[in-house]
This record gives sequence, C-alpha cells and structure tokens, in this order.
Amino acid sequence: MSVVKRALIFDMDGTIVDNMAFHTKSWIAFFERRGHAIDADAFFRATAGRQGGEIIRSHFGEHLLDDEVMTLNHEKEAVYRELYAPHRKAVEGFEDLIADAKSHGIALAVGTAAPPANVEFTLDGLDLRRHFDAIVGATDVARGKPHPDVFLEAAKRCGAEPADCIVFEDAPLGVEAARRAGMRAVVLTTTLPAEAFAEFDNVITIVSDFSQLSLDELFA
Repeated sequence: MSVVKRALIFDMDGTIVDNMAFHTKSWIAFFERRGHAIDADAFFRATAGRQGGEIIRSHFGEHLLDDEVMTLNHEKEAVYRELYAPHRKAVEGFEDLIADAKSHGIALAVGTAAPPANVEFTLDGLDLRRHFDAIVGATDVARGKPHPDVFLEAAKRCGAEPADCIVFEDAPLGVEAARRAGMRAVVLTTTLPAEAFAEFDNVITIVSDFSQLSLDELFA
C-alpha cells in the first residue's frame, strides 16, 4: 500500500518572517519618489501576495515593458532589504515545527511571490533553504496570488496532492490562493487580525506564531 505524501507549504513574507511592515514602508518610499501617496492598510490588503511586477503595472500602466518593470521592482526591493536587514529573523516556533515535520517525513516547501533576490536574502540569510524540498517564487509561475499557481507548483515538486497539503499564510490573497488550489490553510496574525479571514472556509486555525501549532492537530 502506497504512503500518502503530505506537505507543508509556507508563504515567506509575513509568515516565515514577520516583515510585511517593512515591505509596506518600502512601497510607500518607492511611490513617494514618484509623487504618489498610498494608504498603507488599503495597499496591503489589496496587494499582499501579488508579485511586484503586477503591483507596479497596476499603478503605472500595463504598457510598461518587462525591462522597465524589472528595474522599478529591483529599486523597490533594494529599499526593502536595507530596511529589514537589521530585523531579520524567523517567526517564533518556525524552526521547531519544520524539524518536527521533517522527522515525520512530511515534505516542506516555500510558495512565495517574492523575487529571487528576496528569497536568497531571507532563506539563505537565515540558513533555512536546506530544510525545504521545494522553493517556488515569483519567477517560477506566471501569476501571483490569489491565483493558485505557486501553491500547486510547490505541491507538484513535493509529490503531494493538494488535499494533502497545508498552506501557512498571513494575507487574504494567499488564503484565497490556497482555497483555489484545494488546500487547507493556517493563518498567522503577523499582519492582520483574525477577523480579516472570517470568510474563508479552508482555514484550519488562526495563530500568532508557530509555537501554538502541533502536527497531530493540523493533520487530524
């Protein structure tokens, strides 16, 4: 009898690391340089989980060439990394949870809208890359969240069916992406309160950090 392959798929920004406030600050600085004022809360709710290029085109126009979008996105992300570098650390309980998962043969993946430089900045900067069976980022899929592409690709690379995957997220667009992928989700309230996720029927539980979770309860 074949053994069911189970997987945990983690969003990165706002989930593995509590950094979304620094992303928002960098976007505000980026837009201010161009004479655009944005509301931080509204901006986060509308964009968290989307790829940087998608955000830039939605504000400056779909006519922008790929090279222009890439240059603008590199500028914004460089500001983010400078702001967040002194504060970089994993959310409490994360490393204990993934160690427990690995000991039980559960696959581990990252499904993020972040570009490669930010994936390297976070996962390599914290020496976390070695734990993961798959890392899927912005350049690996055509569409960002709420489309399910990133999570479906992560599951595929882990050899797991969507129904046997649990996604960890901090943003409504990410939870919606998990729902569209046919996956259950755990929400971390690093950036939004629990009420922001009331509409989602695929949420197993809502916690403030990973120390409040156990594998037995997640897969019960």
